[in-house]
Amino acid sequence: MIEEILKYNREFVEKKGYERFLTSKYPDKKLAILSCMDTRLTELLPAALGIKNGDAKLIKNAGGLVISPFDSAMRSILVAIYELHVEEIMVIAHSNCGACHMNGKAMKQAMMKRGIRQDVIDTVAKCGIDLDHWLEGFHDTEDSVRNTVDVITHHPLVPTDINVHGYIIDSETGALTEVKNETKHTGS
Repeated sequence: MIEEILKYNREFVEKKGYERFLTSKYPDKKLAILSCMDTRLTELLPAALGIKNGDAKLIKNAGGLVISPFDSAMRSILVAIYELHVEEIMVIAHSNCGACHMNGKAMKQAMMKRGIRQDVIDTVAKCGIDLDHWLEGFHDTEDSVRNTVDVITHHPLVPTDINVHGYIIDSETGALTEVKNETKHTGS
């Protein structure tokens, strides 16, 4: 598979396929989108939102979550705000997400079946990482979006003029449903 991808890449560059994607590092719409890494959203999400290359910063992870105020998703959001001049953030979860109902204990069992030893898992725990929590998914998509919007909105390093919105996109049709969040930004 990798050889096929590398062959395609060489041809892409030789034929200058990249030219139609040229843009700057700054998002034209001053927008960052935190979304799930789900393969169904690769083309559907930008198409359903009418965004093209260069319009927005796309931040993707399993579930489209900020699970901690200082995780990599939150770091990316802060970089988008302070380095790339983002003014609005959309948190977009999706229907039928694989992260919904993920179970940290079950994932640890799967790791062990794939050859990760218990002593390695124990060492990670001794370093202060609660794998059960870190690997846990969510059980309610709307609550997940609300929680992520809340973490971003109330983050002490996010300025109060940043607008944060939550949505769920239908994984088949691309229809967006807004997730209302009653809290207001009190941050910095």
